[in-house]
Amino acid sequence: MASTNAEALKQGAKISSYGWYALTLVSAAQAMSLLDRQILSILATNIREDLGISDGVLGLLYGTVFALFYALFSLPLGRLVDGWTRTKLLGICLAIWSFFAGLAAFASSFTLLAISRLGVGIGEGATQPAANSIIFDALPKSRRGLGMAGLGIGLALGLGLSMALGGVVAEWWDTRYADGGAPMGFAGWQFAFIVASLPGFPLAYLIYKLKEPVRGGMDGITAPEDPQPFKASRDVLGSVVPGTNWYYLWRRNAGAAQWRTNLVGLVLILLVAAGLIFVTRSFSPDEPLDIYGLMVDPHVLQWSVIAFGAFVVLNLFQSFKLTDMPTFNVIVRSPTLIILMAVGGLQTAINYGVMGFTPSLLIRDFGLTPAQAGVQFGLLAAGLGMVGPIVAGPLSDYLAGKMGGKGMAWLMFLSLSISPLFGIWTYSAETTGDFYLRFIIYSLILTLWLPPAYALMLGLVLPRMRGITFSTYMIIQTLLGLGLGPYFVGIISDRNGGDLAQAIISINIVCPAIILLMVIVLVRYRRDEASMLERARAGGEAV
Repeated sequence: MASTNAEALKQGAKISSYGWYALTLVSAAQAMSLLDRQILSILATNIREDLGISDGVLGLLYGTVFALFYALFSLPLGRLVDGWTRTKLLGICLAIWSFFAGLAAFASSFTLLAISRLGVGIGEGATQPAANSIIFDALPKSRRGLGMAGLGIGLALGLGLSMALGGVVAEWWDTRYADGGAPMGFAGWQFAFIVASLPGFPLAYLIYKLKEPVRGGMDGITAPEDPQPFKASRDVLGSVVPGTNWYYLWRRNAGAAQWRTNLVGLVLILLVAAGLIFVTRSFSPDEPLDIYGLMVDPHVLQWSVIAFGAFVVLNLFQSFKLTDMPTFNVIVRSPTLIILMAVGGLQTAINYGVMGFTPSLLIRDFGLTPAQAGVQFGLLAAGLGMVGPIVAGPLSDYLAGKMGGKGMAWLMFLSLSISPLFGIWTYSAETTGDFYLRFIIYSLILTLWLPPAYALMLGLVLPRMRGITFSTYMIIQTLLGLGLGPYFVGIISDRNGGDLAQAIISINIVCPAIILLMVIVLVRYRRDEASMLERARAGGEAV
């Protein structure tokens, strides 16, 4: 395998048969992750009726409950990606989340559905870090934009399949057993979860058996073997979880400044969360959730989860400083990298807010059945999601060749600057035909940002840091995107009497911040890219 990687590096743009096979499998894993994550959106109307919950609680289930465990476990799993066999890890995690996705079939209340969602979140925590790390070592450096496009195609296929499969399977089942007598009393939406979970198991086996690529081989940078990857992963989890983090601060001889930063940061996070609970509870009151007899206000659950995640990020950055100064210098002391993570999170809030409730909008406002909405919108979203990365990947490589990383930053800026205008236009449509026509234009513009964003972020760190870098990005992106986007759209809809179109349009309130942050990226990118090795050496890295 080492000779294969060396030859690919020498030949530049040639992708080996192994590279294509690895890209196919990890892209399929991406598809499964979106299939099992997104299927809730097309089934939301039926779940809402069966379980008697509001749009706000659906947003909580779709986004926040999943987001907490997805983001939290992506950190230790991302560290494990950087030290253990990535193919085995991805295969194991795929089997785990497929099991929990199928568990949703047995949900008859909020609680078991929430357990299913958190299990899927834990399992999927390794997907993005492992997939990106494998692709960066399986494909030549000059073809990474294509690799990111391949992963984007996988995401698009998963998104489309989740809605098409979920809608058709659920409606077929409910029609077949309209007079009762369904096996185990399953409703259509419950059966759909089982069908969605099954392909994950054979795919998990194939990925588990995939040969591991040489870490750093495509960059000519030899990555040292990690002697204790599981211990390091455990320590990452322990150092970020509230409560155990204080033990790790003590064990690592943190100074007074570190303790002060941690405790003051915690107080500020709790104060902000308390204020947001008060504001959102006043804005959109909701019924308490019955969690095994414990009555919990949905807004308290929402902002407690976000506060937990914010404290995890603070603990993570402090852990870097105490245990891995090169990683701290390369990640935390790169304004461009941190800003790109924030941009990704804010834009993902729009994406998940849009995609989480658009199927319900088509059913409620345009009178489509779940099967019609699933097939029409799902296949359209899948097709557009594939076309976008196919264009954006090679375009990113071309612009990088002409202008370096700044060329990819310009592509991101243009996509994210004009897409909000098309989003507002799209969700103002009054007929199904107009909506689909406008959505095609909106989606093609919007899909251009993702491949260059990933390539930019991972190009700002050393090969051994790619897993933990992407995990850091995932927790920030997930908390801002999944944690806020669906919840925001849901409570706006509840407040406006179920007006989903207006609620979806409202999520574009974050766009001015995105544009401002991208301007900073355009100004700073080359400076931070050029100083990466210097910052790593200053932390003690032998590069």
